[in-house]
Amino acid sequence: MKKIIIFVFLLLLAGIIFLGVILFFQDNSGKGALQVTSTPVASVFLNGEKIGDTPLCKCNPEDLIETGEHSIKLVPANSEFGEFEEKITINKSTLTVIDKEFEEGSQGSSSIISLTSIPSDKEAELLIMSLPNDTSVFLNNKPSGTTPFSLKESKSSDYILNITKEGYKDRSVAIKTALGFKLTALISLGILPVSSPSAQEQPQAVNKIVILDTPTGFLRVRSASSTASLEIDRVNPGETFDLVSEGDGWLEIKLDDETTGWISSQYAEKQ
Repeated sequence: MKKIIIFVFLLLLAGIIFLGVILFFQDNSGKGALQVTSTPVASVFLNGEKIGDTPLCKCNPEDLIETGEHSIKLVPANSEFGEFEEKITINKSTLTVIDKEFEEGSQGSSSIISLTSIPSDKEAELLIMSLPNDTSVFLNNKPSGTTPFSLKESKSSDYILNITKEGYKDRSVAIKTALGFKLTALISLGILPVSSPSAQEQPQAVNKIVILDTPTGFLRVRSASSTASLEIDRVNPGETFDLVSEGDGWLEIKLDDETTGWISSQYAEKQ
């Protein structure tokens, strides 16, 4: 009886991070596995039939799902959020993973990750697609291109995948490619809320800041006001920049290339 490998991805912390765990089971059914997670909890319907609530994993041999295209719908327990419905493909002897983050007043964000076998067992393929299209792709914090993005390798690899686009929330996923398989990731980004004119802050009287000395000799610039967000640049003590906005313990500055980023206010001083 043939042993097959599937990758189970677990949701960690507040971000969307999937860790690959290899599971072995005896397979003679030709079926595939499905895992669904969401925030908040939601009921899961497959082809119109409820199969459970999130977090859900149809990963045991007796629970596997017929291969082919299926309709999946997530109905959040909180009625203030809209339903999520999508077409997915269950592939033989592999796992399809869905994670959905519901947001009030918008469609929220989601990740759909699947594995399909390829003819060569000496290659690993990666395909990244996104909604919206033409988002920036970072693999292990290195700029790699824009969606749709594809990659072929002669070895299995672990990546931290970051998807970013102006006006949308960043999304981060840990993925693992495998020889003999193509990993496909479809990432939908949530839209950043736009403040109404009445809620916007008044222009700051001080519009310049200077970078102070730091223990490392430089200061990291991040894509958002959080230490968990992507590092996009570094600035040096003594350099001055235009101040764009302020957050709790953070300053948004305009960089030399006219892009903006966030720095810790601990190591900056207004002029």
